[in-house]
Amino acid sequence: MSRMGTLFRREFRGYFATPVAYVFIVIFLFLTGIFTFYVGGFYERGQADLEPFFRYHPWLYMLLIPAISMRLWSEERKSGTLELLMTLPVSLFEAVLGKFLAAWAFTAIALVLTFPIWITVNYLGDPDNTVIAAGYLGSMLMAGGFLAIGACISALTKNQVIAFVISFVICFAFNLSGFPLVLDFFRGWAPQAVVDVIGSFSFLTHFTSIQRGVIDLRDLIFFATLIAFWLYANMLAIDAKKSR
Repeated sequence: MSRMGTLFRREFRGYFATPVAYVFIVIFLFLTGIFTFYVGGFYERGQADLEPFFRYHPWLYMLLIPAISMRLWSEERKSGTLELLMTLPVSLFEAVLGKFLAAWAFTAIALVLTFPIWITVNYLGDPDNTVIAAGYLGSMLMAGGFLAIGACISALTKNQVIAFVISFVICFAFNLSGFPLVLDFFRGWAPQAVVDVIGSFSFLTHFTSIQRGVIDLRDLIFFATLIAFWLYANMLAIDAKKSR
């Protein structure tokens, strides 16, 4: 764990070694503000909650999280430091998990910096802060899911742009899988069991449930399993590159 902690600190500090981290945080805060107060009609709704704030998180993450994850392994492969990293006294599991946790922690900082919106809604009304806290939890779990996908794709290519595009497409598919339009398409020829499975992969469905304050064990298991699956696939991808 100490070796993984060292790698975590190295990766986490690396985000702030360049302007990329600050640009990401500024863009994230700017867009969340725009979507909450203008697009989401925060004031016009007249309700003391953060539903407009959380409503657009799946779509913001779909664009911004791949921008974070695309460099996780692609940069290591492109610069030739992947082989050096694998020679260090750190296991493949520790390397994959350390990089993922560093990216997740960075995303958490960006999310925590939205606290003025939470303060604003408490100043203007009397919201259910338990529901808001659940929304933040769901947002973090969803961000972890997106990051795990992006990290795995980043391990498959040296090109960060390709990693970004493929991650975006996969994340977009996870977001859309629960849409009636998509489910109706499959209902036309697939068994209902298949349709239900496709719908169960929707990030929107699981996130919306948590966002409303309903902490269902099935939603937590979904995100935990999704993250574990993609991190395991990340390990397989790195191991395959090492053996070549």
